[in-house]
Amino acid sequence: MRILILGAGKMGSFFTDILSFQHETAVFDINPHQLRFVYNTYRYTTVEEIREFEPELVINAVTVKYTLDAFRQVLPVLPKNCIISDIASVKNGLKKFYQESGFRYVSSHPMFGPTFASLNNLSQESAIIISESDHLGKVFFKDLYHSLGLNIFEYTFDGHDETVAYSLSIPFVSTLVFAAVMKHQEAPGTTFKKHMAIAKGLLNEDDYLLQEILFNPRTPSQVENIRMELKKLLEIITQKDAEGMKDYLTKIRHNIQ
Repeated sequence: MRILILGAGKMGSFFTDILSFQHETAVFDINPHQLRFVYNTYRYTTVEEIREFEPELVINAVTVKYTLDAFRQVLPVLPKNCIISDIASVKNGLKKFYQESGFRYVSSHPMFGPTFASLNNLSQESAIIISESDHLGKVFFKDLYHSLGLNIFEYTFDGHDETVAYSLSIPFVSTLVFAAVMKHQEAPGTTFKKHMAIAKGLLNEDDYLLQEILFNPRTPSQVENIRMELKKLLEIITQKDAEGMKDYLTKIRHNIQ
């Protein structure tokens, strides 16, 4: 299959690496310097090169801020039978765009990233495939994600956004609060160092990606849950309520079993 990957960043390079040995691949990026880091593939910087390549599948792996712009740039030169796809963690506007595009589409979300995941062992990681997607597109990504050892789930666009609001916004907000109150430690403990590593990794992510995840309409209710739990915990600590602390620890240990 001829596969065009939009964006030669971390995820674009990752998909190029895993697809280029079984498919004819090309990577398109307007920044030629980015293309220095992709191998075993065609490297394009103009849409006319894409027209000549005639891709059968497009995987949009650009930064979430530019996902729709990248699609709009290449759609005019794509064959009408081409399937377009994205791997964005934020699906805002994509459902409407796909429905109006005139192309078959498949939307998915690998629930991992190069910052934290071990790309050589993804057996503990997951991927979501959007159920409204084209059947053949879903089959392709199911086979691909299965070959990577990922745990695959199928959700609607709305179900995906709800899942992301819970699984990403809660740890993101918790980490941001940790970083906001953090002070330099001369002799940090193991737990502190682990939290610090998470915070540094998160803050290396694209600002727009963090913003879009936190601005998900379903995020405020999750943040409100954090606020309520902090209030309960602060009351227990302030009152030195040993029995209350025991009950609280029992409850949260049950949550993480």
